[in-house]
Amino acid sequence: MDQGGAPPVFSASAEIDGDHLHVVVAGEVDMATADTMLQTALREPARKITLDLSLVTFFDSAAIHALVRLAQQFPGTLTVRPSRQVRRVLEISGLGGQSWLDPA
Repeated sequence: MDQGGAPPVFSASAEIDGDHLHVVVAGEVDMATADTMLQTALREPARKITLDLSLVTFFDSAAIHALVRLAQQFPGTLTVRPSRQVRRVLEISGLGGQSWLDPA
């Protein structure tokens, strides 16, 4: 049985440390999962958010929209750690230079 064709399982988890929320997202973020990513990030009251997308394998326009909403809600306190794929999508969409995007 070929398991190479199975899509990566989406997951989003959050851990709060004081007023800093660390959200880890993995798998595909698309129309079906983007709102879950957003709601996970908004579930806990926090002043600062780190959105770790380093395990994300697919990121579409719905995901971009959710990310922009998050950036608007947390101006100056959001940090996004993108995977290679996410960084490429953000660069293509014109968001590659945003202050919230981790340059590493």
